[in-house]
Amino acid sequence: MSQKNVNIINRSGWIFFALFLFAILIVAQLINIQYIEGNKYRALAQKYTVGEFTIKANRGNIYADDGSILATSVPRYDIAFDPTAPSKKNFNNYIDALTAELSRFTGKPQNQWKQAFVKARKNNRKYIKVINNINFSKYQKIKQFPLFKLGGNKGGFIAQMHTERAYPLGKVLKRTIGFDRGKGNQAGIEGAFSVYLKGKDGMQKKQKIKYGVWKPLSDINDIEPEDGYDVVTNINVDIQDMAHQTLLKQLQKYEADHGSVVIMEVKTGAIKAMVNLGKTKSGDYRELRNYAVYETHEPGSTFKLFSIMALLEDKIADINDVVDTGNGTYKIYNKIVRDAHRGGMGKITVQQVFEKSSNVGTVKLVYLNYKDNPRKFLNRLYNIGIHEKVKIDIKGEGKPYIPEPKDKNWSGISLPWMAYGYGVEMTDIQVLAYYNAIANNGKLMKPYLVNAIKSFDKNIKTFEPEVINPSIASEETVHKMQEMMKGVVLRGTATNIKNNYVSIAGKTGTAQADYWKEKRQYISSFVGYFPADNPKYSMIVVIHKPNSEKGYYGNVVAAPVFDSLAQYVYGKTPREIRLAQINPKSSLKTEKIVEKYQTVMPDLKGLPAKDALYILENMGLKVKMNGSGKVISQSIPRGTRIKRRQKVELKMS
Repeated sequence: MSQKNVNIINRSGWIFFALFLFAILIVAQLINIQYIEGNKYRALAQKYTVGEFTIKANRGNIYADDGSILATSVPRYDIAFDPTAPSKKNFNNYIDALTAELSRFTGKPQNQWKQAFVKARKNNRKYIKVINNINFSKYQKIKQFPLFKLGGNKGGFIAQMHTERAYPLGKVLKRTIGFDRGKGNQAGIEGAFSVYLKGKDGMQKKQKIKYGVWKPLSDINDIEPEDGYDVVTNINVDIQDMAHQTLLKQLQKYEADHGSVVIMEVKTGAIKAMVNLGKTKSGDYRELRNYAVYETHEPGSTFKLFSIMALLEDKIADINDVVDTGNGTYKIYNKIVRDAHRGGMGKITVQQVFEKSSNVGTVKLVYLNYKDNPRKFLNRLYNIGIHEKVKIDIKGEGKPYIPEPKDKNWSGISLPWMAYGYGVEMTDIQVLAYYNAIANNGKLMKPYLVNAIKSFDKNIKTFEPEVINPSIASEETVHKMQEMMKGVVLRGTATNIKNNYVSIAGKTGTAQADYWKEKRQYISSFVGYFPADNPKYSMIVVIHKPNSEKGYYGNVVAAPVFDSLAQYVYGKTPREIRLAQINPKSSLKTEKIVEKYQTVMPDLKGLPAKDALYILENMGLKVKMNGSGKVISQSIPRGTRIKRRQKVELKMS
């Protein structure tokens, strides 16, 4: 072997030896770090491990029209204690007083608190949970406990805040207010306006105390969160509450599956109340779904509005034309259309067809005039616009369905069945919008819940009334529909809700639901507006699947809810508007009574209802009338001194 090769081998050996020695040193150091000085380095790692944590912004509030809070974010606090932070002197001086206060606050024995804190301090534990999820007032109280009031660095007090959504009205309006759970799981106002409500998150640095436990480095956030904007709605709390209670009572009375009520301003489309109640498995009623917005269903007789409008607009029929309803049945192919009135109504006018809700009359008018050209009827419906959503300002509005001749399910009975509200589907809010348009002289308004976005008192964005269609029909047709809707209450299917306090115009609806099933179930509804001559509000009441043995017709189940709420809402209307609606006949006599009596109750016996109401309203009294006709008795005797807003009941003949 040459000398050169020997030198190479020697050098390789030294290199191998050096690498081997280096490897031994590394292994030795690892052993030293892991087992000999491990606790020291773990403590250092915990001491200097710092992370950045998101501080959620306070979500904006949601307000009613009068400033009442519908939804708000409330602070909640988790309290912990670092027993190593106080000096030995402070710890020993205050530990007994602190644990005594904690015992009274939590109910946990004082000796258990003291033992836990002393042991934790001895073992250098820097984070001991005290209590979680307390409100601000309790946080303020516990913050002033002995030792804690020295602060985080000296007293070891640790507080971590988070927010929870609170709803002062409880479960009332729950589905309309909705939620925002992130990742597309949104509903109601919370979901639709989340971009304004959510604000901008902040950031806080925290130090790792132990696995999974972090302690804020400072009481001050590194980046302060920016609170979300507030949302101001059109909802009236009093009307909402009354609508909720009235619908609930009726659902319970008729053991119905679910129901909804929506009340809207005629001129603007502003929604003043929206109630959705469904029966739970336990049998009570809660806001389970927003039925009024998302649920499409066959409207039944309330759809006759569109059928009669089409006939009038196409000049095919007029309100005084006569149609023969015969004995109340009409056969088309192998299907029979029946009127609710047994024995039929014979020959009646188109106006009576609508007012008395004749299925046979409506079907005959539509079928005989459009059967050769159903497209003409459909085009008229499309011109009205009922095939489109009304685009209410919250998510989830159902899409209306109007069948087409090109559909595979179209048959010879599709057109006649459509005429009285079967085979078509609409949501409650959509039906209401078009009845509201009739009240609004043909102008179709977009229903809307939110009035403004605010930051404190500053308007960020306002939402004005929006016209969807300036005229859904001719002025002549709209006027005729208004008169027929008044007639429904004066002479037709809803005479049971005629009252002497507020005039109502509308339409009853009774649709058979799930009619392919053996057991018959129904959808009862009433939709309309009030006062009839100068409308201020429109409303729809829909009750699904009432116990048919107790009642199921729209005038029996749904209309009384409408009547009660109309009278209540009308009572909240400014007095000068109500007085303008009354228009008493014997004005000279009533004016003299109003002039004479201001603080003393007059004798109202024998006066017509409108005159009595006019007098008492002018005197600033709250009036409840029982019956109709003339006054036969009054709850406050003649000559009694009265006060404004005092309640008086009148019994009518």
